[in-house]
Amino acid sequence: MAYSVNISVEAPIENQIQEISYDGQEIYQSPLSMSENLAKLAQKIDFNKSVCDDKKEVEADKSDDEAASKDSSSFQSSLWPWDSVRNKLRSALTEVCVLADVLQIAKEKRYMVLDPVPQEPPETKPITQVYARKKALVGAAAVLLNGAERLRTCQNEAARNRSVPDFHIELLRLRKNWRLKKVSNTIIGDLSYRTAGSKYAQTGMFEVSKAEEEEPSSPPASPCPTSPPQPPPPPRPASALRVTVPSELQGVAYIQVICKKDQEDLCSANLHLLGGPVPPPDVHWQQRLEAAQNVLFCKELFNQLANEAVQLHAPVPHMVIGNQIMATVLPGIQLIIGLYHSTGNEKKAGGEGAGGGEGGGPPPKSEHDHVLEHSLHQLLREVHHRNTHHPFPHPSSGPLGPSKRRCLAGPTAADRYQLIEMTKSQTLLEQIIEQTQHFFMRLRAEYVLDTIAKEVKDPLIVSHWNALNSPTQSCVKINIITHGYDTLCRTSLVVHVGQKSLKCVCRDGRVMHMSYEPQELRDLIFCQIYQHQITAVQSLAKCMGWTYLANSSHLGIGAVEQLGNASSCILASPIGDRMIAVRCEPAGGVQVSIAHSPRKDFFSGQLVKERKWENLGGAPFKEVRWDKMEGKNFLNKMELLMASLTSS
Repeated sequence: MAYSVNISVEAPIENQIQEISYDGQEIYQSPLSMSENLAKLAQKIDFNKSVCDDKKEVEADKSDDEAASKDSSSFQSSLWPWDSVRNKLRSALTEVCVLADVLQIAKEKRYMVLDPVPQEPPETKPITQVYARKKALVGAAAVLLNGAERLRTCQNEAARNRSVPDFHIELLRLRKNWRLKKVSNTIIGDLSYRTAGSKYAQTGMFEVSKAEEEEPSSPPASPCPTSPPQPPPPPRPASALRVTVPSELQGVAYIQVICKKDQEDLCSANLHLLGGPVPPPDVHWQQRLEAAQNVLFCKELFNQLANEAVQLHAPVPHMVIGNQIMATVLPGIQLIIGLYHSTGNEKKAGGEGAGGGEGGGPPPKSEHDHVLEHSLHQLLREVHHRNTHHPFPHPSSGPLGPSKRRCLAGPTAADRYQLIEMTKSQTLLEQIIEQTQHFFMRLRAEYVLDTIAKEVKDPLIVSHWNALNSPTQSCVKINIITHGYDTLCRTSLVVHVGQKSLKCVCRDGRVMHMSYEPQELRDLIFCQIYQHQITAVQSLAKCMGWTYLANSSHLGIGAVEQLGNASSCILASPIGDRMIAVRCEPAGGVQVSIAHSPRKDFFSGQLVKERKWENLGGAPFKEVRWDKMEGKNFLNKMELLMASLTSS
C-alpha cells in the first residue's frame, strides 16, 4: 500500500466501561475493594440449597465435564468459593442439634434412661481410716493450740504495756491534744494561741523527751526479824514522756478583777482555767501543759489590757503599776486588774506575800462574779477571731480590711461624722469598764427598788427584771398596784439601765433621763407612787358613783415640797351634798378633807333649784384623821369613806 497505518496493541480492559462521552472518551468504573469484592462473592451463596442438590449438581457437572473434556477451553468449575464453608457450617449445625436432643432425652428421662456402668467396689481398710482421722484431729488441735498461744501472748503484752507505759503510745496521746513537730532529733510542741489568731510575742514552746527508766529499788531490811513485814507501797505508773516547759510558764497564774469603794471590796472575778495550788514537778504531762497554757493565756490578756490602758485617753487617766491596772469606773469606785503568778518557789516575807505581783500570794476573798469572768474569756476570744476573720472586700479587687459599710460609704454619700463613727472600735479595757459600770448601775437600781418595796407597804411595788440582757444594757419593768384593787388601777413604767445613766419610760409615753445617782431613781419612784394614788382614787370614784370635779398634778397651794410637787383631786357625792379633797405629797404623805353644805334645810327657788349650787360660796373642809380610819390600805379606806358619805 502506498500509505501505511500504525496499529497500536493495548492491554485488555480489566474494568468495565461506565460511560462514553460525546467526544469518544471512555469512563471506566473504579475497581472494587477487597471488602466489596468479598461482599459480592458472599451474595452468590444460596444457603437454602440442600446437600443433595449440591451433590446432584456436582454429579451433573462431572458428567458434563467428562462430556466436554475434549474441549478444555470451555471447562468451568461448578463449585462456589464458599462451598466448603457452607458444608462445615451445616455439619456443625447437625451435630449441635443431635447434642441438644441427647441432653433433652437424658434430662427428662421420658425417652431413654442412662444406667451407670457397674464398677468393682474398692477395697476398704479400717486401720487406714483410723490413722487418717487421727492425723486430721492432730492437725486441728495444733491450729487451736497455736491460736490460744497467740491470744495469751497478746494479753501478756497488753498487761505489760499497762504497767509500763510505752513511749510511742504516750506520744500518740500527746499529739491528739497538742501541736507537735520534729526539729532535727528533738520533738517541739506549741502551747500558744497562734492558730486561733493570737499575736502575742511570748513563745509557748515546750520540749518532749523520753523519760529515763527508773529501776525499782529493793526494800530496806527490817531491823527486827520478829516485826511484822511492812506492805509494799502501791505501784505508781510513771509516764514514758518528759515535758520540759519554759521557766516563765511554770506554776499557776490567774487574773483577778476587783472593784473597790473606799478600800472596801465590792465584787471580784478570778480568771483562771485551772484552779488549785501549784502542781508538783512529778505531775502528769497533761496537767503541766494545761497549767502552762493557762499562764500564757493570763499573761497575754494582761499584756493586751496594759497596752490599751496606756494608750487610752480617759477623763481620769488609767494607771499601770507593776502587774496592776487601776481604772476609775464611777466616782469613788475603782477597777483593779491584777496578774498573779505563783511558781511555788517564792519565800514569804513576814508571813505575807506581795499581793498583786509575780509570785504574790492570793488577795483577800470577796464576792465572785461569774459573769465578769465569762466576759474576760469572751473578749479575748473575740480579739483572736477578729485577727483571723477579716471582712471580704467588696468588690473582690478592693483592699482587704475595710468593712462593708466603709466600702459603701462613697456610693451612699456618707458624711464626715459617719466615717468617723465607722472607724471607731472599742478596746478590751473599754468594754470591761463599761460592763463594770453597768454592773454597778444594776446593783444600785436593785438596791433602790428593794428598799422602796420594804419601806412602802401601800401601794405594792413589783419589779420584773428582763432575763435577756446584754452585758451593758438591762431592763426592769415596775408595776405599782394596790392590794385588792389591782384590776382597778395599775401604774407601769420601764427603766432601762445603761452604763452611766438610767432611762425611764412611763405608761403615758413620757421619757425621763437620769444620771448614775441612785437618789434620782428613788425620787422618781416616790413621785410615781403618789400619782398612782390620785389616779386610783379617781377610778374608784367612778365605780362608787361620785363625781370627779378637778385634779392637779402640780398643785401650787401650800408649802413648797422638798421632792417634786403635790397632787390633789376633788370629788363630789352623787347628789352633790358632800365633797372629798385628797392631797398627796411625796414627803408629807396623804391628806384627806371632807366638806358638806352649810344649810341642812334647802328650799328650791326660781333661781336655785338644785342643792349642789349651795357649794358655790365655798364650804369649810375638815381634815380626816386618816390614821384612825378603818381599812387595809388607802383605797379601802377611801371606799369606806365614800360609802359613809353617800346620802340616800
